[in-house]
Amino acid sequence: MRLQPLKKDPYSIIIAGVGGQGNVLASRVLGSMFVNRGYSVTIGETFNASQRGGVVMSHLRLSEKSPWSPQIPRFKADLICSLEPVEAVRVLAAYGNPETVFISNTRPIYPVGVIKGEAAYPALTELTSSVRELLPRAHFLDATEAAVRLGNAILVNIIMLGAIQGLDLLPMDREDFRMAIAERVSPAQTAANLEAYDLGGRLLRQATGPGTENRRF
Repeated sequence: MRLQPLKKDPYSIIIAGVGGQGNVLASRVLGSMFVNRGYSVTIGETFNASQRGGVVMSHLRLSEKSPWSPQIPRFKADLICSLEPVEAVRVLAAYGNPETVFISNTRPIYPVGVIKGEAAYPALTELTSSVRELLPRAHFLDATEAAVRLGNAILVNIIMLGAIQGLDLLPMDREDFRMAIAERVSPAQTAANLEAYDLGGRLLRQATGPGTENRRF
């Protein structure tokens, strides 16, 4: 099979979130989508007390030619996708650059310090405006609300994968996702995951349509 050229080689993706959001599943599914197409994929993950809602970050390097180190160098991410907004900003500060494409869920998950009143969580409007000043290709959508509307809040990670396809940056499609998710969930769950994936793509395309760029859902 002749591989479609990537925007860059390697193409470096970070998927970030907190423990319990399905970050690892999302990264493994995305990696499988490209492995099944014949690309070389390396994945590296970092965990910080993830079982208690700590940071979980996955690095994916895609290549048409050969494996690369799974660790993305600082400021060299081509795409950052986050399941939680503050973690998105932290990753952006360490790995982003003016050409980075950025997409984030807007629903916060408050750390223990914020819940106990020992720390403050930034206002979402301040957070999003700060990111947009730095990156013209920054997109925010409330994937959590969309997942709740589907009847299963745990599908946030799958909605964000669909949003990645909606960016139209990478050679990936619905059939790639169907094959990858079917390797990991039961047939009864596949339909719900496909629905969530399709919804993510629609949300992203609406957010980047004429006159609606960077609109929050």
